[in-house]
Amino acid sequence: MRRLPISGVIITLNEAHRLEACLATLQFCQEILVVDSGSNDQTVAVAEASGARVVVQSWLGYGAQKQFAIDQAQNDWVLCLDADEQLEEALQQEIIERFSQGSPEPGVAFEMPRRNRFMGRWLNHGEGYPDPNLRLFNRQQGRWSQDPVHEHVTVDGTVERLRGAIRHQSEESLEHYLAKQNRYTTLQAKRLVAQGKKVGLTKLLISPLLRFLKFYLLRLGFLDGLPGLVHISIGCMNSHLKYAKAWAMQQRAAEK
Repeated sequence: MRRLPISGVIITLNEAHRLEACLATLQFCQEILVVDSGSNDQTVAVAEASGARVVVQSWLGYGAQKQFAIDQAQNDWVLCLDADEQLEEALQQEIIERFSQGSPEPGVAFEMPRRNRFMGRWLNHGEGYPDPNLRLFNRQQGRWSQDPVHEHVTVDGTVERLRGAIRHQSEESLEHYLAKQNRYTTLQAKRLVAQGKKVGLTKLLISPLLRFLKFYLLRLGFLDGLPGLVHISIGCMNSHLKYAKAWAMQQRAAEK
């Protein structure tokens, strides 16, 4: 297989059970780079067996860790995945075709849909799909944000949309998913407070309602059955909790 001048980049921590499936979809990349933050399972061994170069870096936070990772890549073009994600075959072929005549202009970045699996079902509507993610870009023109959670790529240039999708093959239980969302909303609340954003009743009430209307009704989340309903319900809860936690933090600070 002709390998393209792209570095596939993944950050890991104890991902041995699902990393191999992720890396198998990146074999068209000239380099596969895994940045591990101290796994105590077989993550590093799995990565090396799949042909990846491994760099160890203590945890810096989601955005900062991913930025560190692309800075270590040998190619300017980077394709970033999480360990529980894989590229669908159609997306692999689309990328190969796009790069077959040479690398795109540095100012072009590529966004692709992501298909999420939740409660044993692939979601096809609402927040579960198309869930666009910008993951393929030239690192000279793009950077990961420094957000503690829900990090994203910002680029100087134009964004092209690819049709093939990323599969987000989450295997976590609902209990684990809820615990993760609780951690995430705390990080989001702390960021709101650090930015000095005031939170009031309007945000607490309106944000969850608008999210429900947008994704469950307008984007047809109801077509994904009970998993779709649970998924958006948790999303709306997250919108409420983020602002509720920020409000509580601001109140405690004001009382000191």
